[in-house]
Amino acid sequence: MGGPSRSRLLDYFEAEPSADSAPESRSSRLLEYVVDAAAPAVPGPRPGVPAYHTPVFVPAHPRYVTATDVSEAATPTRVPFLTYELFEHPTDGTVALAFTTLHALVAALGETQPWVVTSLGPLAEGVRGQGVTVHLDPRIAAGHPNWSPADLLAYAQEVR
Repeated sequence: MGGPSRSRLLDYFEAEPSADSAPESRSSRLLEYVVDAAAPAVPGPRPGVPAYHTPVFVPAHPRYVTATDVSEAATPTRVPFLTYELFEHPTDGTVALAFTTLHALVAALGETQPWVVTSLGPLAEGVRGQGVTVHLDPRIAAGHPNWSPADLLAYAQEVR
């Protein structure tokens, strides 16, 4: 630690122009972000594909990881994060299920299924990197629900 500590904030500023150079025009770049009405419209989703920001109900539940700070007085802290539940599909491999209504999720997976609401586009983008596809409003055969009341109770006791 021999040298003085200095901020790098000034590394991101341009040098002031000298007095003998012409001043640079400082116009706003706001107009670069305005959509030109005469420009061709951005294509929407393909027919039958919901819009990017369509809200969907997704089977998910919180998880926790114990983390410690890098300081010497580190105390373990439980850090929460959300886990989407993934399912095995007979022909499509691993899939995430998404439902356009809460009623559809409950009918398919049972009333004790934990869930979150998210947008369809970010969900699909988030799981695509793991080779997972999203099935929207899938038909699921009636049978054993994914979560039971006993499962929820056991999970609640585990995370306390």
